[in-house]
Amino acid sequence: MTATIDFLSHLNPSQRRAVEHFCGPLLVVAGAGSGKTRALTYRIANLILEHRVDPENILAVTFTNKAAREMKERIQKLFAERLAIAEFGERFELLPEYDQVQLKSRVWRTYIKDLWCGTFHSLFSRILRFDIEKYQDEKGRRWNRNFSIFDESDAQSLVKEIVTKQLNLDEKKFEPRSVRYTISNAKNQGLSPQEFAKEQPNYRGRVISEVYSYYQDRLAENNALDFDDLILMPVRLFQQNEQVLGYWHSKFRHILVDEYQDTNRTQYELISLLVTHGETKRSNWEWRDRSVFVVGDADQSIYSFRMADFTILLDFQQDFGDGLPDEDTRTMVKLEENYRSCENILQAANQLIENNTQRIDKILRATRGAGEQIFSHKADDEMAEAEFVINQIRTLERQNPELDWGSFAILYRTNAQSRPFEDILVRLGIPYTVVGGLKFYDRKEIKDVLAYLRAIANPADTVSLLRVINTPRRGIGKATIDNLVGAAQELGTTLWEILSDETSVNTLAGRSARSVNNFAQMISRWQEQVETLPVSELLQGVLEDSGYVQDLLNQGTDEAEDRVQNVQELFNAVLQFQEENEEVTLQAFLASTALSSDLDNLKEGQTAVSLMTLHASKGLEFPVVFLVGLEQGLFPNYRSMNDPNALEEERRLCYVGITRAQERLFISHARERRLYGNREPAMRSQFLDELPEELLATHHLGRIPYTKGVGSSTSQRTTVGKQSFGENWQVGDRVLHKKFGEGEVTHIFGSGRKISLAIKFDSLGQKIIDPIVAQLQRVE
Repeated sequence: MTATIDFLSHLNPSQRRAVEHFCGPLLVVAGAGSGKTRALTYRIANLILEHRVDPENILAVTFTNKAAREMKERIQKLFAERLAIAEFGERFELLPEYDQVQLKSRVWRTYIKDLWCGTFHSLFSRILRFDIEKYQDEKGRRWNRNFSIFDESDAQSLVKEIVTKQLNLDEKKFEPRSVRYTISNAKNQGLSPQEFAKEQPNYRGRVISEVYSYYQDRLAENNALDFDDLILMPVRLFQQNEQVLGYWHSKFRHILVDEYQDTNRTQYELISLLVTHGETKRSNWEWRDRSVFVVGDADQSIYSFRMADFTILLDFQQDFGDGLPDEDTRTMVKLEENYRSCENILQAANQLIENNTQRIDKILRATRGAGEQIFSHKADDEMAEAEFVINQIRTLERQNPELDWGSFAILYRTNAQSRPFEDILVRLGIPYTVVGGLKFYDRKEIKDVLAYLRAIANPADTVSLLRVINTPRRGIGKATIDNLVGAAQELGTTLWEILSDETSVNTLAGRSARSVNNFAQMISRWQEQVETLPVSELLQGVLEDSGYVQDLLNQGTDEAEDRVQNVQELFNAVLQFQEENEEVTLQAFLASTALSSDLDNLKEGQTAVSLMTLHASKGLEFPVVFLVGLEQGLFPNYRSMNDPNALEEERRLCYVGITRAQERLFISHARERRLYGNREPAMRSQFLDELPEELLATHHLGRIPYTKGVGSSTSQRTTVGKQSFGENWQVGDRVLHKKFGEGEVTHIFGSGRKISLAIKFDSLGQKIIDPIVAQLQRVE
């Protein structure tokens, strides 16, 4: 018993109650930063140590491979530390390296190796390797245990082949990506092709159900499954074969599920079948030496677009638990002590999320001091917002030796919002990384559109021509392109010389000649207007003529919509470039984008400012967080404005963003924002109005305090250096830049807040600098 007390002494009372639960159902409502991973790992260890549960009888489901690895590593470390004390009388980290390796190896063999811990997909694909040959679907399709797993690219190719070749459908009406997306959603709802067909009232739905059926035929022919099958097929197998279900039900006596609010209906069905043996009568359920332990937080459910259904968590008490009120229940524990954030941040998060109706009541309680007020900033536009954010980052990093670039995160609602921040970070040489996505100028759609512009600006750019000649698809196949390229190489000329000659194309391109000639004529038309049209009009024309944006819109997926927003943001970048530069040619704009995209990759171990969408931020934490773009229609997004359920998910997303911050939180919005070229007035987000006023500071930031032990009344405060937009700059001024050293102003562009200076630095040559962001000092 003493060992148990020592073993669990690191846990708070709520964590301990969860960990010590043995048999039956338990829902652990784990608020942000409340130690849910600790509760899960200690529970597994407690089952093995105190209740002598065999590791192979434990099934622990996570949502990422990283989470599964972390859980195994923590359990291994926990057991190794106990063995070190028991056998050597020393702490594990004080043992010689040889003994450490030996202990960890024993722990792995004894406890970790046989533990079933992983993602839904990895665990249930493993089950299928044992039993898939006992399954056949409603059409008699069969697979064997050597099945392949098709990734998304494979699945897309298969659907495209069925749509365009097998069924000869109009690719514009039945865009393969959109069809694949619909099939995936059907599988995530547990629907077979026949079940899906019954739900379709219109022609399009019925055709897609036919594609779905052929798609399953082709998968079976290839002895292949897609990712969705790895979840749906075990459900069907368990429903179909009582003997198989009985075996796995008997094996997995203790089931743990992390991030339970992110499960979909098919995943829920899997867990339910394993827990209940498919028995629908609750009175027949057997809980002796058996448990289901789920951990989650409805307030952090933000993945409905992936078919996640947080009501599964809300219904746990009715589905498995005792259904009693929160204060009386024995089948729910709330983890409300937060170890991550300062009190002011948590109070703001608590007050915001109380506006949601679909949730389990809980209050995050701080275990740290009050901290600084949340700073709310109203910028003139998106560029001024980016300037404000980067200024604060630079000042905080300079003033606080305990902070480095990796201490900062900029969170936004959509990927397209990263561009203004990236532009300034690149200009200032501040290292940054885009988490969970590509940097703006590395995104496929941006590279595609820029390739059009490069081909128009420089007809000899064969690489760009090859990138766009069949993007979007124009029926120009690889064989045709190879013929055209081969001829150019043979003649020692450029590909464009061949493409721009109609006779040559007609000779070489066969049935694709018309498509190739139309493409070449389009490029020629815009080449003729490069000198006379503003870049923005040229880009708009190319986007319309090429059908690029229309092709994305036809796909009808969330991913395609994000790509459209990125293309719109590129158009905004062109307009900004035209406003801020004297030379506004196409070549000059393309040169400016090349500087952004050619930024050196981060060296390993180098710290960097993190830029990411709010969705990508879940599970992460940072000392300083900037939550940007809080405007109606942007965040919350316009699609949620008239949908109460969607609005609640947007609010949960905001809650997730706020609770990423450990020490400082900055929230910003703009008076106006450029949306596809037009300056539109912006209204502050309703979420800002739902935060407690007393916790918000909106005064000018003359000082930027940061204290590692937040809450101390003796925290040191340092004054920010004087900002430079009020300077009366003149050609010939000598200036000092923090990174580039001394230089001389040679040109002045713009006026007021929009001023830019061309500076010839003594050691680096000429650079164009924004003095507001750079905080230049005049050298007297």
